Amino acid sequence: MSKVPFSALLGIIVTILFFAAAIFAPLLSPYGMAEVVGSVWEPASAAHWLGTDSIGRDMLSRMIWGGRFTIFIAASATLLAFVTGSLTGFLAAVAGGWVDQALSRLVDLLMSVPSLILALVILSVMPTTLPVLIVVMGLIESTRVFRLARSVAADIVVMDYVEAARLRGEGSVWIIFREILPNALSPLVAEAGLRFIFMVLFISTLSFLGLGVQPPLADWGGIVKENRDGLVYGITAALTPAIAIAALAISVNLVADWILDRTTSLKGGRG
Repeated sequence: MSKVPFSALLGIIVTILFFAAAIFAPLLSPYGMAEVVGSVWEPASAAHWLGTDSIGRDMLSRMIWGGRFTIFIAASATLLAFVTGSLTGFLAAVAGGWVDQALSRLVDLLMSVPSLILALVILSVMPTTLPVLIVVMGLIESTRVFRLARSVAADIVVMDYVEAARLRGEGSVWIIFREILPNALSPLVAEAGLRFIFMVLFISTLSFLGLGVQPPLADWGGIVKENRDGLVYGITAALTPAIAIAALAISVNLVADWILDRTTSLKGGRG
């Protein structure tokens, strides 16, 4: 087994720390998520390691809880996108004909509208609850997963072992889950990391625009919005969640790049 490069190891460690903080937020947060504990925009101190925000809430507590909501929503939406996109992409490749054409044209239609604009239009007429955010983000992003899954599956369905399964009388469900999915899993796993980061940026952007996580709940994009006015006065509270978003994006990308490179190397070694 090849040695894990330093960049990938660093990415794994940072990613684990972010997810651990999200999971154990109630234990790690020194104050309540919406608890006012000081004056407006207090500087960092022993009582408030990252200072306070625009109404006197502890920034460290807000960051921990905000990370929990950001990661939970992004991970849930990514899972929904990959389940929906992968299954429909595999179905299109296996069924072919009018099923493939209908699904592909529907996906092309949805992808012709920028994701952010489509999400803003939908959320402007729907309640911005967490389940609605997850479903809207997941279904919009499933179109990208569909294209990848269909492309990978199209190369697999022409293989001899798939044709042998058809001759044995196996149905589409068997072929999708027993023949295509195991062979398509590696590129999908590598892509999942990139899609997860897009979801983090997606929910942060929606919250910054006011259509994401609603107060008193918080995510990192919402925390940036709440404290952006402080930048005019030299208050850096808005930069803290921005740095957290960048750190999570870089760390997950490092892991995803390593998985993709390792998968490609393994396939090359078998050829």
